[in-house]
Amino acid sequence: MPAFSAATTYSRAVGYFTSTSLALYARGIEQFVARGGSMRLIASPHLDEGDIADISHGYSVREVIARATIRELEGIENDRVLDGLGQVGRLIADGHLDIKLAFVVRDNRIGIYHEKIGVFRDEYGDLVAFTGSSNETLGGLVANFESVEVYRGWTQSDGARALRLESDFEELWADRTPMLSVEPFPDIARERLIEIGRERPNAVLTAREDALEHRPTVVTEPRRLAPPATLAPREYQRSAVEKWLRNRGRGFLAMATGTGKTKTALFAATAVGNVLREREQPLILLILAPLQHLVDQWIADVQAFGVTPIPVYESSTRWVPLVEDQIAQARLGQRPIVALIATNASFAGSKFQEILNRLTLPLMVIADEAHNLGSPQYRASLPANAIFRLGLSATPERWHDEIGTHELFEYFGPIVFELGLGEAIEMGALCRYTYHPRLIELNAQETELYTDLTTKIARCIAAGESPDDADPNSPLGFLLRERAGVTGHATGKLAALRLDLETHRSDWFQLIYCAEGTRPTPQGEERGPNQLAEVMRLAGKELGISAHQYISQTSRSDRKVLLRRFASGNDLQALVAMRCLDEGVDIPDAQIGYLLASSSNPRQFVQRRGRLLRRAEGKDRAEIFDYLAVPKSGAPIDFDVERTLLIREIERANEFGKLSENYGETLDTLRPLRDKYHLMDL
Repeated sequence: MPAFSAATTYSRAVGYFTSTSLALYARGIEQFVARGGSMRLIASPHLDEGDIADISHGYSVREVIARATIRELEGIENDRVLDGLGQVGRLIADGHLDIKLAFVVRDNRIGIYHEKIGVFRDEYGDLVAFTGSSNETLGGLVANFESVEVYRGWTQSDGARALRLESDFEELWADRTPMLSVEPFPDIARERLIEIGRERPNAVLTAREDALEHRPTVVTEPRRLAPPATLAPREYQRSAVEKWLRNRGRGFLAMATGTGKTKTALFAATAVGNVLREREQPLILLILAPLQHLVDQWIADVQAFGVTPIPVYESSTRWVPLVEDQIAQARLGQRPIVALIATNASFAGSKFQEILNRLTLPLMVIADEAHNLGSPQYRASLPANAIFRLGLSATPERWHDEIGTHELFEYFGPIVFELGLGEAIEMGALCRYTYHPRLIELNAQETELYTDLTTKIARCIAAGESPDDADPNSPLGFLLRERAGVTGHATGKLAALRLDLETHRSDWFQLIYCAEGTRPTPQGEERGPNQLAEVMRLAGKELGISAHQYISQTSRSDRKVLLRRFASGNDLQALVAMRCLDEGVDIPDAQIGYLLASSSNPRQFVQRRGRLLRRAEGKDRAEIFDYLAVPKSGAPIDFDVERTLLIREIERANEFGKLSENYGETLDTLRPLRDKYHLMDL
C-alpha cells in the first residue's frame, strides 16, 4: 500500500492472479489512480487439458486462450469475486490496467508461466523492484509462508538488480523472452470484465480488513505426499523401496499378506514425488485395485499421507470432471500430485483409457493384487506411458496362466523384493499361529459322486490333459470344480466345525470361510443346501454365537458397519464369508479362522492365512482350523489319479503346518494319508 500510494506505474508478472487480491491494497490503488497511475499485468491463462491439446495440434493460440479466459468469467456467482472482477473491469475501462497472458512453449509442450516479479516507479523516476515466491492472491499476500526480495533502485547495492528485473519485465511485455509466448488479453474477455464493472458500480473493496474476513476460504498450495509424523518405515520397507528405485522404478514387491505392502508402496510414491519436485514436475499417481472396498481402503491410506485422491469407479460423470480438472492443474504447475484410485474394471473402461492415452505427465502405476491384471483385457489396458511401475502381490504368479504371468513381469518388471511368511513371522511383522488340520471322510453318497467325477477326470488325464493347467471353462475344468465342490461341501465338515466352535463359543474375532455355491449332487438331482446358510444356523441358532454373513452381495456400506462391529470386540463374534474376506480386506483383529472351503489355489489360502496373521493390539497369536475332505476308505478310485489329486491338499496343509507353532500336529495328522499314497517326501 505505501508503494501504491507513491507510485505512478506498477508492472507485475506473476503465475497466478486473483482479482480479490486488490482488496488488500484498495486504498493505495485509489491514490494511484487519482495520480493517473497505470498498471501492466502478465499472468498465466487457465488452460485445461483440452485447451493444451488443441494448441499442441495447431489450433489458433489466440482463439484457444480467448475461449479459456471467457470460460473462467462465466457462471461466477460469488459476490466477492464479482466485486473484484468489477474493479478490474473499471481499471481497464478507465485506461489504468492492461493485461497480457504468458505460457511456456517448448518441444511442442505447453507449460505454466511461473515467474513472479514486480516493479514500481514514481514520478521522479525512482523504482522499487521485487521478486519472490508469492502470487498476486490473498493467500500469497497474507496467509501463506512466502519470501520476497526487494531492491531499491536509488541505492548502489540494489540498483543494478532493480533495473535487471525491470528489463526482464519489458522483454516479457514485448514478447521477446525465449521459450515464452506472451499474448494480448482477449478482446472478448476484456469486454466482459468492463461489462461486469458497469454492472457493479457501487462495489468497493476499501479495506484490508474486509479481505481478511474471508481468510478461511483461501486455498493454499495442494499438499504433496508425505508420511504422517507417527509413521516411520520399517527396515524391510525401506529396503524394498530402495531396491525398487535401483531397478529404475520398476518391479514387484512380493510381500506376505499383512506385512504392509500398501504403506511400502506409498513410501515409494513419496520418494518419486520428491525426485520430481526437484525437477519441478508433477506426479500422476494411479493406484489400481480389484474391488471397490479396496479402493476405499486405499483412499484412507493416501489421505493419511496428506493427499486427497479421486476414486475412479461407478458413474464416470462423477469422476471424469475431477480427473480432467486436476490433470490440467498439474500440467500448468498448480498441483504437484494427482492421485487416482481406480477399480480394475473402471481403469480398463473406455472413459479412463481415453484420459490415460492423452497423458504426457510423469505417471506412476501401483497395482494392488497385481496378479488380477494378467487377463488379456486388463494387461492390454496397462499404460505404456507409465514411467514408474510397482506391482504388489503376495503371490505374483497367476495360477495356471503362464502367459498372463509372463506378460505381467514384462510390464512391471521382476520381483525386486521378497518377504516370505516365515521371515515376516520371525521378524515380528506377522503374529505366530497354531494350525489344526482336520481330515474329514466323505459319506457314502459323497464318495460315490466323488468316485464318478474322479473317473471322468482320469479319462481326461489319459487323453493328455493336465489338471495343473486346465482351462477353467474346459470339460476338465468343470469336473475339477465339481469335485472340489463335493469335498468343500462335505457333510462331515459341519460336525467337525461344531466341535471346534463349541470350544470357542465365548471367543471374539472369529472368521469362518465357507465353500462357494451349493452342495453338488448327481446329474439330474436338485442341488444340495448352501453351506453358508448351514453354518449360520449352526453358529447363531444352535451355539448362540453372534455371527453375521459377509458375502459378495453385502453392500459396501453394510460391509463397513460389519467390520466396525467385528473390530469392537463386544458386538459381533464371527463373520461367515463366502468368496469374500480374501484379497486386501484389513481385519487385523481376527484371531481364529475356520477354513471349510478346500480351494487348491495357493493364492486363496495364502490370502486367508494372511487375514489372520496381521498384528493388532493385544493379539500375540492366531489359531487356524483347516477341514480337509478325503474319500471313504476302500472307495474304488484309480490310485494314481487319486494320488495326483490329493497332492495339492497335502501340500496346502503342509505349507500351513510347517510355519506354525505346532508343526508336529500337522505331521501326525497327515502321516496316514501320506503313507497310504506314497507321499512321505512332501
